[in-house]
Amino acid sequence: MSTNAHQRRDAEEKTYQELHRPASEFDSRSDYLDHELQIMKPRRWSLNLPGRDFRFEWEDLVPAIAGTIGIIAMYSAVMSSWAEALTAKYEWVNLGKDFAIEVARVEMLIPALLFCVLASGFVNPRANLAGNHGPMIPMIAGIALAGAHPLALAILIGVFGLLLSYLKGGSKLVNLTSQGVAGGLLVYLGFTGSMSQIGEVQKWANGLEGEMGYVGLIVLFATIVLYAVLAKLGKRWLAIPLCAVTGLIIALVCGAGFDLVFETQVGLPNLNPVYWWGSQEHGWMLGLPNLQQFIASLPFAILAVAMWSPDFLGHRIFQELNYPNKTDKVLMDVDDTMTVCSVRQMVGTAVGGGNITSSWGTYMIPAAIAKRPIPAGAIVLGVLVMTIAVLGFPMDVAVWPPVMRVALLVGVSLPLLEAGMQMIKDAKDSQSAGICVFAAMVTNPVLAWALTMALDNNGLIGDKERPKALSYIDRVIIPVSVLLICLAAMLAVGMLERQYGIPALL
Repeated sequence: MSTNAHQRRDAEEKTYQELHRPASEFDSRSDYLDHELQIMKPRRWSLNLPGRDFRFEWEDLVPAIAGTIGIIAMYSAVMSSWAEALTAKYEWVNLGKDFAIEVARVEMLIPALLFCVLASGFVNPRANLAGNHGPMIPMIAGIALAGAHPLALAILIGVFGLLLSYLKGGSKLVNLTSQGVAGGLLVYLGFTGSMSQIGEVQKWANGLEGEMGYVGLIVLFATIVLYAVLAKLGKRWLAIPLCAVTGLIIALVCGAGFDLVFETQVGLPNLNPVYWWGSQEHGWMLGLPNLQQFIASLPFAILAVAMWSPDFLGHRIFQELNYPNKTDKVLMDVDDTMTVCSVRQMVGTAVGGGNITSSWGTYMIPAAIAKRPIPAGAIVLGVLVMTIAVLGFPMDVAVWPPVMRVALLVGVSLPLLEAGMQMIKDAKDSQSAGICVFAAMVTNPVLAWALTMALDNNGLIGDKERPKALSYIDRVIIPVSVLLICLAAMLAVGMLERQYGIPALL
């Protein structure tokens, strides 16, 4: 007993450098990666250095590549949506594809340097990378048409996010979400995400000239087989690069190469904030936001920040499911991630961007599968994203459907589905998970999470003993408040209008 206590004390006192052992001393690569996670002692809001606090491993390329493919796709969708909607909203605004590409490149340069390489790589490796808020993409057209201003929206999201982070609200909500509710949320997100990506592959294939719908079937069939083989071999972390490359090769071999067009040129975007926001004649062609535009942006900002917690929850849980024991020090800190996302939201938009940010899922999920901590991959990803932003043409390959959709399918959607199923371990969990999935089908994942968290914490579903371990504030005040805030924000912006005909209240 005293020997174990001495070993634990010795491990606590020694530095990462002193505890590090070469991979050759371990029976397997997996054992080495587990040991690396267990001995790391990242410094929060302090300088972390390669060699002293962490190491680069070739496994770091996997989440870096996956995150790069994912973020190029997301940025392209976001900027195109802004351009189309703002052009429709204002008669003097004329934003096209060239604008969308240039703004996407702005997002891939300055924010990548400041918040991937520096913030998550060197300053706080407990904060996951600030990426894109996927659930908000379908709402961007509505946000613009409602009279919101991208810069006003970014400032409000940043302020609300910093406030929630300061109050430790993010970590509190994560702790109040049971295994069953979290599992149901992940199952729903994984299933709907998978169906969406599969549908997009088939839509692309059926749209090719010459009745080539079979190309999509071959790509998806090869993806299923390759993913199953990698899972059997315990090499699932290789799924993203291998499946994406396989999808590319199959599409080219089957004769779909004519659809791949290289049109993004080498170069740098305009990095002057005054160009983007200083006039209605260039850049975003909006000028600086006024009071009315801040008011129009307010409900959307509240909704975006309210949707952060379930997003962050899924990423944190994925680490917990894939990392070994005694790795608490390298797990993503929800509140620190909120802080980085909030600052990144304001800075990224101020320099000319238009992204709505959140925790970077297409990075975190593959990193967890590969058993890698945040910092090294964050630096690799940041450098890779900035390089592609300058070169331009790799963006065309990354957003080609047989590459992008396959990478998102095996790198995000399927792992989320599997993780959710792993969390549902008994009848109590399955009941909470089932209600969460059902509620998400009726409304959306955010409202479903808030509702089932309130029901679960009061013993109405799931574990009937759970309320006894919670205070009145944790059981009633916080869950009900979150539910009401989410519902009010969604009603205000008309998020339920398409499903139930309830018009926006504002």
